[in-house]
Amino acid sequence: MPSRRSFLRSLGVLASGSMLRPAQVLADPYGALVRPAETRPVRIRGIVRADDGRALGGVGVSDGFDVVETGSDGRFELVSRFERGFVHVSAPAGFEIPRGGDGTARLFRPILAAQGGEMEATFELARLPDSDPRHAALMLPDIQTEDAYEMQRFIDETVPDLRDTIQTLPSDVVGISCGDILFDDLSMYPDYIGGVARTGVPFFQCVGNHDLDFDGASDEASTETFSRHFGPRYYSFDRGQVHYVVLDDVLWHGGGYIGYLGYEQLHWLEADLARVEPGSPVIVATHIPVVGSRHLREGERRPGPSVSINNREVLYRLLEPFDAHVVSGHTHENDHIWADGVHEHVSGTVCGAWWSGDICADGTPNGYSVYEVSGTEVTWRYKATGAPADHQMRLYPRGSDRRAPHEIVANVWDADDAWTVVWYEGADRRGSMARRLGFDPRSVAEHTGDDLPTHRPWVDPYPTYHLYYAPVEADHGPIRVEATDRFGRVYTSSL
Repeated sequence: MPSRRSFLRSLGVLASGSMLRPAQVLADPYGALVRPAETRPVRIRGIVRADDGRALGGVGVSDGFDVVETGSDGRFELVSRFERGFVHVSAPAGFEIPRGGDGTARLFRPILAAQGGEMEATFELARLPDSDPRHAALMLPDIQTEDAYEMQRFIDETVPDLRDTIQTLPSDVVGISCGDILFDDLSMYPDYIGGVARTGVPFFQCVGNHDLDFDGASDEASTETFSRHFGPRYYSFDRGQVHYVVLDDVLWHGGGYIGYLGYEQLHWLEADLARVEPGSPVIVATHIPVVGSRHLREGERRPGPSVSINNREVLYRLLEPFDAHVVSGHTHENDHIWADGVHEHVSGTVCGAWWSGDICADGTPNGYSVYEVSGTEVTWRYKATGAPADHQMRLYPRGSDRRAPHEIVANVWDADDAWTVVWYEGADRRGSMARRLGFDPRSVAEHTGDDLPTHRPWVDPYPTYHLYYAPVEADHGPIRVEATDRFGRVYTSSL
């Protein structure tokens, strides 16, 4: 596909890497400038092999810019630079995800060169005991713990729930924390690592806007602590027939951030996806949504620069040949968007509305998303922390929404256009419920006002599209709501 592979080169705005490295104007103008990393080239030679010693050919190896493949003898050679930081392997299907001593995924080696600019790197991969066309991925946006109280809630509430969920899934499961792992206090990374280690599955990490070194005068300097714990900021791996990509879409400019994908990352992504068969499922995990729909719900024509990927058209073009899903968090709500052939899943968050209770500001419960794969078929559901898997809606009695005084309301938080939601009075089916923009009544009660919620008084309710309404008489009989998702799974709830 020459048109796609040459797409980046055809964009004048990306022609110069300097355009993607903001000046340090927003940092302390009198402070010492951070010296750039050593730029001498490093020749990396290495091998990728199975744990039985057999060579693995055709495996992708990268330094975050160039991508090479191992030969039939498992060997590769890559000319890199010191400042790229890491060389990493794109783990092929059928092999376990290597883990470090802390339990997190370790598909990388730091770039460290001996005298003469030469480096050796060996990657040894263990074969899975079972085939992985059936596997699962847990997506955890915005754990966002700020202090010991919130970290303990994550460990006491979320981690046991994850363990229980994993018991219901295929044997091959990975976890991905989709950014804002912490809430600015980066000294708590070891506590997070200890928590996810208890799940027993390898965890990957996206960098979020609250995971940064805020004293870093540039984007490159802002992720030093993150990379010290988790390695490269972006990379890929395969499970079964699905290609997974983890991106860093948070660009720190010394005094704030925007959603953006830098040139080197896009150059790498183009090369990485060139190795994937067109039409294959590709699941991308990132922090800031690609576009989201919050701006539309709030009456704006376009999304703000801090809640969307500003150069998203490039990402759309690179993902165009694939059955692409992008999973993100950041805005603390559930949302589904289809744009330019990409299905974007904005997932409700582990911390809900910043650990202020047990719901997000759109009424979605604290939780995470579960993706199950069988061959090329990808299904998903939202998992509310502490609730059974079929807990997919919350019902409100007539008059709970003051703007709809004669209607019942159902918040079906993971619904999209393919869902059907109908209601029954007693044994009689009354019809479909109308999907409308509105505010979750519980969020209105718990989040409205300068002093609410007590833990985070700055939280306010969000307007959401996943509310369903139906008019009922004041003396109505027993009410039951039945929601059927796009995969034919049926969920019921009663008032």
